[in-house]
Amino acid sequence: MPARIPSWAWVSGLTAGAVVVVGVLAVQADQGPHPTAAATRPSTSASAHAHAPAPALTHTTAPPAAPDDSGTGRRIVYSLGRKRVWLMDERGMPARTFTVWPGTVSPDPGSYAISRRVAATKGSDGVQIEHILYFAGKAGVFIAFSNAVDGSSPPPVGAGIKTGGVRTGKADGDALWTFASKGTRVVVVP
Repeated sequence: MPARIPSWAWVSGLTAGAVVVVGVLAVQADQGPHPTAAATRPSTSASAHAHAPAPALTHTTAPPAAPDDSGTGRRIVYSLGRKRVWLMDERGMPARTFTVWPGTVSPDPGSYAISRRVAATKGSDGVQIEHILYFAGKAGVFIAFSNAVDGSSPPPVGAGIKTGGVRTGKADGDALWTFASKGTRVVVVP
């Protein structure tokens, strides 16, 4: 009968093998392309043999701040005029902001709460939607945040059709769904 190898020997052998594999992968990664720091424009005192100046760096702007009159604490802020939503964390700081496509019926400015969550359904415009978060109603129309399953923006609505969907992009709809549970406060500002 062959001798049995103790479990500590197996563990030691597997650990040594893993260290070797990680070492080999590190050497291979070190031989690949490496990121380089952005070049700056040479100063006027730079030598004539310097490289050509780098293209100007693009300036990114910070996302717009939430409206001052939107309350405090954890909440969703929806600006009717800006067609924008902010997800505000517990400290009252914006965790995410994004533009939206409002329906033809908008809620009045005020404070609401998420009253119902529906994972998916067909919108009043016939598009499959998901992440539906109901928070208001007006003129017999329910108003809710949602996004199209296929990520599309809503098509133009015909005259006289009342829709209360506030559509978001797909990634924004995912973030909103994760952020908002039933009872989450929604502050609507002009």
